[in-house]
Formats: sequence, structure tokens, C-alpha cells
Amino acid sequence: MVKTRWSWNWLPLAAALLGASTTGAQDQATTVIRAAMLLDGRGVRIANAAIVVRGDRISEVLVGDAARTAAKPGTLVVDLGAATIMPGLIDGHVHANSYFNAAGRIHSRGDADSPAMTALGISDNLRRMLLSGVTTAQSMGASEDATYRSAIASGSIAGPRLLTSLGPISDARLSPDSMRGVIRQRKAEGADAIKIFASRSIRDGGATTMTADQLGALCGEAKALGLRTLVHAHSAESMQLAAMAGCTQIEHGIFATPDVLKLMAEKGTYFSPQCGLIFRNYLENRAKYEGSGNFNAAGFASMQRAIPDAARIIGQAHATSGLRMIWGTDAVAGAHGREVDDLICRVREGN
Repeated sequence: MVKTRWSWNWLPLAAALLGASTTGAQDQATTVIRAAMLLDGRGVRIANAAIVVRGDRISEVLVGDAARTAAKPGTLVVDLGAATIMPGLIDGHVHANSYFNAAGRIHSRGDADSPAMTALGISDNLRRMLLSGVTTAQSMGASEDATYRSAIASGSIAGPRLLTSLGPISDARLSPDSMRGVIRQRKAEGADAIKIFASRSIRDGGATTMTADQLGALCGEAKALGLRTLVHAHSAESMQLAAMAGCTQIEHGIFATPDVLKLMAEKGTYFSPQCGLIFRNYLENRAKYEGSGNFNAAGFASMQRAIPDAARIIGQAHATSGLRMIWGTDAVAGAHGREVDDLICRVREGN
């Protein structure tokens, strides 16, 4: 019995099966999906397989003669021919609320978009991610994520299962005690995880912003409350401080060194670097971002320089014994639905 979600990365078919799944959840209808190849997510390739879906659950995976004769009267059969089926993807770092507004610019609070237009923009992001094969996403994060998390769970809108930090913690002026209070507040609000900024953006050089005491307070309090901590850290120093503070996971790490990667492995700190998608997306959509905050000439130049560094860091991370890695794309406006591009970059360039 297979108890996991699967995805098929072909958009028209995914749209059709999304509707079939919703119907199946109500009347336990059966769908049989056949394909030339199946990847089980554990390194096994299965040729000529059939997935049997009853209601909204995969009940079994059949091969050989059983796969060819699985369909019974009344069963919906979807034959993918030479296509490959794989498990649904889990993107550990997205920004679901980031979209391009009606003026063709990056949306910001207070622009001319109405609340309804913003809701449509975010809903479209979620739908794009789901149809591209991402069935779970972690949004890092905004307070409105909680509303979309509930809407997806209830079936009101289409989207991946959503986890969220609700909002980042970035104010380095707060005392350690005040930071503990913010963690308790996030817990009370229903956050699934805690997002912390321990360094500046790559567009501002990535320098360290949090002290060891601050990170110790944040990650220690979160751990005591059963919450994971995800730390934005570009500089090797900020990565080292986060690992020493017992934080769960480090995001980005564009200036990581072999020594800090080794330290993370020793401390059991997860690493979530990005390959080329996030930087290329910003550069491809430069006109839509430029002039907003630190999206200036120097910022775009730094992202251009970071593209080969990102792939190199991923290669170094793979070569670090015992280092555990997470796939997270940092998808923002323009990148939702293209998350798989980051996986392709890892395979082709991150070695």
C-alpha cells in the first residue's frame, strides 16, 4: 500500500486529474494511471507500471500483466504512454505571496492592486506550483499564508499542502528576551516553522546581522516549543553562528566555505541552497523588479555573479560527508510553476 502523493509533470493532464481527484474524494471513484516508467522516490525505476487511485489515496502500484489488466468497468483509465510518473515534489522554500501586479511590477503592500486582485495573484501562484508537480510547499512567509493554508486544506482552492512561517524575524535591534517573545507569538499564531534573517540579502553583500546570543535565543526558544528554524544566511560567519546556535536549517549560503559546511554536518544542521532559478528569474524579469528596494544596478550585478557560485556551493555541499540537504527554490514572482528548473540545474551544474 502506497500512502504518499504523486505527481505527473504534464500540465494538461495534471489539470484533468486534479478534477478527477476531487471527485474521487467524494465517491471513492477509482482511477488507474499507466506510464512507461515510474520513479518511486527511493532510487527505484519501475517500467510499465500502473498506479491505482481510490478516492484521494493511492491504493497500490501494479507492474507487468497486473498493470495491463488493472482497470475494471467504471474505472477512469489515464494512459500516459512513454511518460514518467514521479512522487510529488516538496519545495522547502517559496514565497507564495510574491506576484506581479496589474501594472506589471512586483506587488508591494499599498500598490494599486485591490485585495481581490492580490488573492487571485497568490491563488494563481499556488495553482501553478501544484500543476508543476509541487505537492507540498513551505512559504517563508507572510501572515496571509495562514488563510491560504486553510483554504487548500479544505479544498476551497487548488494548491500544494502549505506550511508557513507566517512572517520572518529580521529586526536585529531586538534583545534576546524580546526575540523569545516573538517566537512564542508565532507559535500562538499557528506558524509551522520560524524564519530568521541572520544576514543581509545577497544584493546587499550578505553580511552577518544577528549575534550569537540572538540566534541562540531564537533557535533555542523555537526548539523548546517544537518549531523548526530556517535561517537566511549568506556569509560563512552567519552560517557558523546559526549552526552553533542549534538552528534547524540554513537557507542560501552563497558564501559558504568547506569548513562551515563540515561544521553543519557535525551539528546536524540542514542546508537549503538554491541553484540558478532564483537568480535567473530576477534577471529575466529585471524590468518588473528594478527600483523596488535593493533591486538596483549593484543588486542585479551581485545576482549575476552568484549564478556560478550557487552551483559550485551545491557541488561542495554534496561532497561534504554527512551534510543533509533540503530542496528549496526560494520561488518568487515569475518563478512559481518553474521550480523543477532548479532541480535540473542541480543535476547539470551542481556537481
